[in-house]
Parts: sequence; C-alpha cells; structure tokens
Amino acid sequence: MNPPSDVLIEVANLRKIFPVKKKFFSRSTAAVHAVGGVSFSIRHGETLGLVGESGCGKSTTGRCVIRVIEPTGGTVRLEGRDVTALSGKDLRAVRRKMQMVFQDPFSSLNPRQTVDAMLREIFYVHGIAEGAQADRKIGELMEMVGLPAGKAGNFPHEFSGGQRQRIGIARALSVNPSFIVCDEPVSALDVSIQAQIVNLLTELKQKLSLTMLFIAHDLAVVRHISDRIAVMYLGKIVELADARSIYKNPLHPYTQALLSAVPIPDPEIKKQRIELKGDVPSPANIPKGCSFHTRCPHAENICKEIEPELKEIRGHFVSCHLIDRQSMSV
Repeated sequence: MNPPSDVLIEVANLRKIFPVKKKFFSRSTAAVHAVGGVSFSIRHGETLGLVGESGCGKSTTGRCVIRVIEPTGGTVRLEGRDVTALSGKDLRAVRRKMQMVFQDPFSSLNPRQTVDAMLREIFYVHGIAEGAQADRKIGELMEMVGLPAGKAGNFPHEFSGGQRQRIGIARALSVNPSFIVCDEPVSALDVSIQAQIVNLLTELKQKLSLTMLFIAHDLAVVRHISDRIAVMYLGKIVELADARSIYKNPLHPYTQALLSAVPIPDPEIKKQRIELKGDVPSPANIPKGCSFHTRCPHAENICKEIEPELKEIRGHFVSCHLIDRQSMSV
C-alpha cells in the first residue's frame, strides 16, 4: 500500500442518486442509482483512467468528485481534507486545486466571450492577476496548449474543435490546479485530433506534475495516458489495476468483453470477440446480486443472489464470485 502522504485524492463510498418524478412538483416515484458506492484513490502525479459503457456513471462520478454535482453520500478528500464538507470561501479555495476539462469543447465555452475575456475573468475572480500580468499569463497559457498567443482575442466559434478543446484545457490550467478531471475530452473530436490532445495532456502532466482522472469509453485512448485503470459497470467499479495488467490479463468478464471489442491495427491478427447478450439494465432497476449477471456468460446461481465485494486478487481489485473462488482454489 502507498503511504497516506502519497495520495492526493481519496474517494470513499461515493454515491449519487437522482430522484425520478412524473411531474415537476410531484413526489419521487423512483430513484436512479447513478453512482453506487465508488471508492478509489489517486496518487500525486498519477493518472487514473475510468472506463465503461455509456450510462455506467463514470461522468457523474467525476463531477461528484469536484462537486459540479453534489454527491448523495460518501467522502472526497483532497490532501486529506474532506471536500464534501466544505462550503463558501473554503470550497472556492479548494476548487482552485480541482478543475475539469469537459467533453464538448464548444458548449463548455461561453460563445459571447473571447478567450482573453474568459481567462481574464477567471484571474479576477480568484485574485490571480490583472493588467499586464494577466496579459503575460494568457499568452503563456495559449502557447502552453499549442495555440498562438495572438489568437486570444478570438471567439470560440473562430476555432476548430481541437483548438476549442485546447482552450478548455488552458482554462482548466489557468488557476494552477493540482488535480484535473478530464471528462471524455477527446470523444467529440476526429481520430487524428484525439491523438494530439492525448499527447498534449501527457506532456502537461509531466511538465506540471498534474494528477488526473481521465474518463473515457475508448480503452485504446485510455491505455496511452493512464497509470491505473478502473472499470465501471452500472455505477460501481468492477475491476481496478495498473494499466499494463488490465490490458495483459483482465480478470473480470466485463473487462474481458470490453477489451475484446478494441480493434487491432493489423489485419493478419484475428481476435476472438466476446459478445455480451442483452441490454444494460436500467440504473433505476439494478438487478439483485451481481449487477452484471444478466449479461455475464459465466453467471451462476450465487451471482443472482449475492453481490460480490471488490477484493484484491492477483494484484487486481476485482468484484466477481468466479474469480474469487478460483483464487481460493489455487
């Protein structure tokens, strides 16, 4: 285990439940369990990849961590300080250390503000810089993300999609954060541009010693930037291990199915595809026992009745009765 001083972010039993109402003022008729007790930690300078199918709760997890969305329960600690218990000035001070790069590089930027005005407003609110000092910092940020400093006077619509995402990264870096949540930052971009943004984030991570939570559904993208990878299914982490181990020896059946769908850029290599039957259950009606048993090709009776715990097995943290039983028989 890593010493506590090595951990920057520690998330414990994080939960988010959205009430479902038939009408605006009516009582809740159901509840969507978007995040159902997620726990993980991220060390200083580390990138944790969070992957899973659409709707598994990974983006909600990231937003709850930095309190863009208020969590229903659980704790988030930044350098040992409980972020979920803060408010007012204390929360604003902590938010300078926790920033987010959003998925859509257009809707996340104010179309009525130039890049210069956007960054200058951030500097003013947080008391970072004004006047000539702000000009210098804006120029440095633009160049840091690979954009000409002279383009800071342009509006978002005057940039391409990849350039707008670079601006989003510059905005996140403007307050000199120690932790950044990247919420599918390349999914809305062309494949060639995706590589550029991933390379940029990798360079910035090394240059600025950033700690990141990188959220994506594309495992091929996550592989190149993550130190460790957590796999989510229906609001819970089902496997967590270092990136090399996840790709070389996935243990959970869901992780194995996800990796079998990743294309290999070599037509001579044939890959056996694991096809999952059925649809992902609704987070408003999560199955009893293991939530994956309705689609798992190895499901047994115990999977339908008892929810497996997330246990460390062979260097992985895995939530699976089958893997647990195999480890005990070894």
